[in-house]
Amino acid sequence: MHPGWCKHHEKLTSQQTPMQVLINAQPVELPEGATVADALAALQARPPYAVAVNTQFVPATEHPRHPLHAGDRVEVISPVTGG
Repeated sequence: MHPGWCKHHEKLTSQQTPMQVLINAQPVELPEGATVADALAALQARPPYAVAVNTQFVPATEHPRHPLHAGDRVEVISPVTGG
């Protein structure tokens, strides 16, 4: 389970149906209608990172508006530095 999952899951109300998405190949339940920003919050991701949904890059400006659907594959990629 990802850190923050339980906290996010507690926000579900009786009217919200949970859906399962994959975040970095791990199943995570989010409320129906969740966005990329919600997935990042559940993951407790810290910038800098890039995000792709179903192999399509999602710009940071779109994270709050990009809806997720059951079965979506979200990849959060952090840059690797060093030599």
